[in-house]
Amino acid sequence: MNQIVTTCLRWLLRALLLVMGLVFFVSLLAAAMVLALAWALCALWARLTGRPMSPWGRFMGRVDPRTGFHAAFRSGARWTTPRRGGNLPGADEVTDVEPRDMR
Repeated sequence: MNQIVTTCLRWLLRALLLVMGLVFFVSLLAAAMVLALAWALCALWARLTGRPMSPWGRFMGRVDPRTGFHAAFRSGARWTTPRRGGNLPGADEVTDVEPRDMR
């Protein structure tokens, strides 16, 4: 009797996992179909209006590569301080080198 219950539970778990996998697959397929339908409608609208079609241009913002560089450059500027002609912190503790003038 115990073996019959164990076998039934094992098959029930397998069937449940199979159904969960199928539901996940169908949901991914449905999401892909919605995206394909949206893209096809945009392409059709571009063809009807005579405008050039840019893939996903309506859904995604324009990307300018310079903005990332400028943002990183500006964020690093606040960590640096102008030290022209000055000594770095801890330079007085160094004894094995001879200091020279900065150019």
